[in-house]
Amino acid sequence: MTESRGGATWFKAQLMRTLRREFALVMRFDAAVPAAPIAAPSAACQLYVHVPFCESLCPFCSFHRVQYREEKSRVYFEMLRREIRLYRDRGFTFGDVYVGGGTPTVNPRELIETLRLIRSCWPIRTLSVETNPNHLRPQVLDALQGAGVNRLSVGVQSFDDTLLRAMRRYEPYGGGAQIAARLAAIRGRFPTLNVDMIFNFAAQSLQSLERDLAMVRELEVSQVSFYPLMTAASTSRRMEKQLGVAEPGREFEFYGRILERLRPDYQPSSAWCFSRAAPGVGPRRIDEYVTQQDDYVGVGSGAFSYVGGRMYSTTFSLNRYRERIEAGESGITGCKVLTLRQRMRYDFLVRLFGLSLPHAFIAAKYGRSFWWRMAPELAAMRLIGATRCDTDAIRLTERGMYCWMVLMSEFFTAVNAFRDQMRLHIRAEAPHPVGMDPGQAARGAGAK
Repeated sequence: MTESRGGATWFKAQLMRTLRREFALVMRFDAAVPAAPIAAPSAACQLYVHVPFCESLCPFCSFHRVQYREEKSRVYFEMLRREIRLYRDRGFTFGDVYVGGGTPTVNPRELIETLRLIRSCWPIRTLSVETNPNHLRPQVLDALQGAGVNRLSVGVQSFDDTLLRAMRRYEPYGGGAQIAARLAAIRGRFPTLNVDMIFNFAAQSLQSLERDLAMVRELEVSQVSFYPLMTAASTSRRMEKQLGVAEPGREFEFYGRILERLRPDYQPSSAWCFSRAAPGVGPRRIDEYVTQQDDYVGVGSGAFSYVGGRMYSTTFSLNRYRERIEAGESGITGCKVLTLRQRMRYDFLVRLFGLSLPHAFIAAKYGRSFWWRMAPELAAMRLIGATRCDTDAIRLTERGMYCWMVLMSEFFTAVNAFRDQMRLHIRAEAPHPVGMDPGQAARGAGAK
């Protein structure tokens, strides 16, 4: 009996490894083709705006980011607004907007001007903006509220001062007690206040995680996102030097503790985002991930789009981005056409990350072919115990939430690998940094 159980456990682990590898393939751009302009979809979609500037570059972060320089940011925001107008003139309609980075609030005046432009172009329902704890100042918060921001997402990562120092976040953004005080002071100012946290750092103990969870519950923020630590080749050495190597197998225990401690006050809106129920209305559902929309368009350097079964990426070079926008083009330089099965896998992954995949959605988009083309994946997930098939939808089980957390981590790790690949081409693409003349470029090459 023990042998049988051991064999079943080994088989499920191997099956999960295969699924992780297969789903990560969706984000591999090594077969990318030159990008043609995106055709406007018939329905409204989501707009993602990327602001790559950061005042301090964290060693674990693999997103597209550059050191903040005010002049460079002013030029960049002007190009960003031109690209937004370009999509308006091409007939795109956006209903929801997410502004990420980097740190979008590094230049509040330019950001607010950009948000006002977006609202003047389209009837926006939800507007999310990322920020850091040191920007939770009255002037910035008042401006964001005035621009109609519905959801403010604050990058906290941890309230543990030892971890914050190892992450190089203590000096620029403050200690855990200071961050908690800032969050408590702004509670209720925005319909959704999200706190971004990271778990499974090598130096993080279960006790440290417990303290973070206790602080989140004490603050009663309306939403918390607990991300597993995700790496990239470009950041792994720096991260290991600063934070050490995470112990294998702890992720499952940590994730289980997160679920246990956040409930029942917080309910999952995705596999790693949890919303606090508001009196009489239930949990808020504004989240940064596109789990309920078919298409999204990314503007800015280092952004991704998914429209009509095609993945698009914009240039990671700020120079090349400026050149393209000044020439009347979008920032898109790469495209990957997904096969029918890859599109099914993408929807399966992303929709179930939002906890359910309605049968009505499957029927309308793919018909009966979905069930036989995706039969191996569907059977594997049922065998693992990750999904159940209800009368109206495929849904994640609690075990499935962990599986999807792992699968999405693998998905974003593939995205990070592509970001690394694109960074290798930045210097070849860009003769001098945006907003600088060639002489300045030689002096400032190290800042890129």
